[in-house]
Amino acid sequence: MNIIKYTLVILSLFALASCKKDTKTVEPTPEPAPTTGNLKINFANKVGTANLSYNTTYTIQSGDSISITKFKYYISNIVLTKSDNSTYTVPNSYDIIDPAVKTAINLTNVPIANYKSVQFIIGVDSARNKSGAQDGDLAPNKDMFWSWNTGYIFLKLEGTSPQSSASNKSVIYHIGGFSGLNKGIRTVTINFGSSTANVNSSGTPAINLNTDVLEIFKNPSPISISSLNFQMSVNASSKMIADNYADMITFGSITN
Repeated sequence: MNIIKYTLVILSLFALASCKKDTKTVEPTPEPAPTTGNLKINFANKVGTANLSYNTTYTIQSGDSISITKFKYYISNIVLTKSDNSTYTVPNSYDIIDPAVKTAINLTNVPIANYKSVQFIIGVDSARNKSGAQDGDLAPNKDMFWSWNTGYIFLKLEGTSPQSSASNKSVIYHIGGFSGLNKGIRTVTINFGSSTANVNSSGTPAINLNTDVLEIFKNPSPISISSLNFQMSVNASSKMIADNYADMITFGSITN
């Protein structure tokens, strides 16, 4: 009987040891490293080096004066270039920059990288123009859509000037046109020089740009209000204004 008991004890200890040997510690699955972050593009709207202020009188290159009451423009089709020259195209990027409403574009899900330049168009591409009124900043209630002539207004400048020939001294420039010789779309590339916008998972770097409204009246075709106070169609004059505003946006700084 003692032999049987002894044998059973030995077998039990062996079984217990086997169970302990087979037990494995399950390590928790690590969280995947983040691959995207946020990025902001700020637009400081200027008159020369001063901040744009509505209902304030400014002198343009021709010597004419203007008091601005409205100024807004489309920024779309944003493409970011990384330090290794590869690019990231921001999907569905259509934003109205309006000093009274919105002066920044907040980008999410941007691939983590260091970015050395940004490209975008002033205006709205032909595909979206041909799709009729849409939503978001492309909605018709944003006051940037020609209901009488299907398409978007790319830039809108309004104000008053004593040099205007209009009875109410108004100045009105509504520039559009997505195709043809006189189209108003302009592509802008902004290089950051020695700086980079470093997108990561913990912060929101900012690309700070300056938009000088006076450039609308400057090179390559100087404009006087006395000779052009109203423009609301697509023709040689609207192209001239678009050529001028092509360089109105310049690099300011990077905030990381």
